[in-house]
Amino acid sequence: MCARHAIHVPAFIAAWLCACLAVPGLVAASESVYSDSLQLADAVNMAVRNRAEMAAANARAEAMAERPAIVGALEDPMISPSIDHYPFDMPNEEGEMGEGGGGQRYDWSISVEQRFPLSGVRGYRRDAARADADRAKAQADNTQLDIALDVQRSFFMLLERRRMRSVLGEQEALAHQLISASSARYASGTGSQADVLRAEVEAARVRGAQQALVAQTRAAEAMLNSSMGRAPAERVPELVHVPSRDLPLTAHAAVERALLRRPELVAGEAEIARAKAEVEVMRSMYKPMATVRVGRASTMAEGPGAMVMIGVSVPIWRERLRAGVAEARAMQRMADSDLSAMRRMVEGEAVNARESVEAARAQFVVIEDEVLPRARAATETALAAYSSGQGTLISVIESARALWEVQAEQVMTEAALGEAWARLHRAIGEVQERVP
Repeated sequence: MCARHAIHVPAFIAAWLCACLAVPGLVAASESVYSDSLQLADAVNMAVRNRAEMAAANARAEAMAERPAIVGALEDPMISPSIDHYPFDMPNEEGEMGEGGGGQRYDWSISVEQRFPLSGVRGYRRDAARADADRAKAQADNTQLDIALDVQRSFFMLLERRRMRSVLGEQEALAHQLISASSARYASGTGSQADVLRAEVEAARVRGAQQALVAQTRAAEAMLNSSMGRAPAERVPELVHVPSRDLPLTAHAAVERALLRRPELVAGEAEIARAKAEVEVMRSMYKPMATVRVGRASTMAEGPGAMVMIGVSVPIWRERLRAGVAEARAMQRMADSDLSAMRRMVEGEAVNARESVEAARAQFVVIEDEVLPRARAATETALAAYSSGQGTLISVIESARALWEVQAEQVMTEAALGEAWARLHRAIGEVQERVP
């Protein structure tokens, strides 16, 4: 029995592994759950999948997609059984009228009534409902872009806090080197105790910044978790991001993409289409409605038979109809103006976001390639000179502080560059960091 189990268990495990390899989604899901790193694309995907705002926007779009079938249908037919005449006094067998003789024969009918518009109002209402559905879909896309921007901003905020933690670690190590060098010079008689105390002050200042950064990091983690639709207290793994040094697209290309892809413009165009359809709906009110009624009837005098009725409404209250058309046309003009204003705003946002990326990129490249290496070299040189008995501690501290400022600026410019790219993608209507 044990031997057979020893044979079948590995076979079962092998079969399970083959099944997992045959289903890439299962393997991907396992990697995403147990991964020790979080990339920006993963954060965006999680936010779009988990955020309740996205689910609500999609549900609204699905609901609006059903409206054309509702508003374009005919009214429900009406079935009307009736007793048309029920006499209280009925003639007896001798032909004489008697009291309380009713109930033997009476007039009755049963009919089916249906109303039909004599215009294309049903089609125009369907067009208006389709425009509403298109606008709801565009609003869902707009919600997705807002969620993506929100999670990317939270991602870079936490990335800045965690990168700053490593920078403060380097600063603490440098501060301890200052303490060691000043203590050595004081012990050898070439330095003063004030230098040692000054170096200890710098180390204490770095430790205070580290303690404050701990709380700031927890706050940024909670913000990122919330933006991804998770509980604020959940663990956030290591963030993985490589800053992009690529040049952004030209301003003209950014404007073209924004005008083509921004969901706000799609929603504005849908609003214009809806306004036009509403104008036609109100103009259709000038045409009458037809009513057709058919059924079966029976009278005491003639016996059973059929009944047919055709009626037409008379739209005589022209003032109300003219007001309805005027209102719909005014709404159309408003939608045209809103879309024109939105286009101008989109063009400005696209150009502004593009230039912001260019500025952030230039600042990041200069700091990382030129300023930071020089600041680090100057600090190392000053520290080496001081350790060898030359120079003063003040010059070393000034160099160290300059290096620390540059390091902090490098971290902030990296986060600012990432957020600038995120704003550019939002401005041109793209979720660049989302993996399909």
